[in-house]
Amino acid sequence: MKVILQQDVKGQGKKGQLVEVSEGYGRNFLLPRKLAVPATADNVNQMKQAEESKKHRQAVERAEAEENAKKFESIMVHLTAKGGTSGRIFGSVTSKEIASQLKKEHGIEISKNKIVMDEAIKSFGTYELKVKLYPEVVGKLKVQVTEVE
Repeated sequence: MKVILQQDVKGQGKKGQLVEVSEGYGRNFLLPRKLAVPATADNVNQMKQAEESKKHRQAVERAEAEENAKKFESIMVHLTAKGGTSGRIFGSVTSKEIASQLKKEHGIEISKNKIVMDEAIKSFGTYELKVKLYPEVVGKLKVQVTEVE
């Protein structure tokens, strides 16, 4: 019996796969628990359309992420912080502060989790940070930290 899995089933396959299972397993376990649907022509066509729309959506998101990565190259985010002696900051600059300042200055909203900081910014100066916009798409963002006067 051929079925299309609606959820991941251990030992059988992942969601959206067309798999061959025994009659009893399909009829008595998978179908009543709504883990799968029979592989009729309509269901197979729906599965193919869902895969195509998913691929199209991913392509659009990737293109958008690459466009944003190019924008980030020309952007400089300016932050101010209170400092002490020898050019050090009281506390540190966080990715949350950078994300909120980016939204204020340039109108670009991005999650703080996407900004990659190897270590906390604890001194004044200019830094180049990576921004993970999409899998395998990384932008570079320049951040300048100056002292409050």
